[in-house]
Amino acid sequence: MATALMDVVKTARQRLGELTGLPIGSTVSVRRDECGWCVQVEVVEKKSIPDSQDILATYELQVDQDGEVLDMLRSGMRKRSDVMVSSGVE
Repeated sequence: MATALMDVVKTARQRLGELTGLPIGSTVSVRRDECGWCVQVEVVEKKSIPDSQDILATYELQVDQDGEVLDMLRSGMRKRSDVMVSSGVE
């Protein structure tokens, strides 16, 4: 069964929250690959005062064609105040 993009994102975000118990932030990227979908989501790993010192982590989830999460990886961490700039070129 084909899965709509919004369903993939919703499922990935929900499962990530269940798996980590962390507050879910932004969806960073979604792309189709040979196994289904790869979804990157940012979460708050550690809340700080001031908020600019929060530690944010990016998690990458592999979601199959049926919407099941196959794999989860924490792919990076940063302080909220550290701006990530991406050229969009790999």
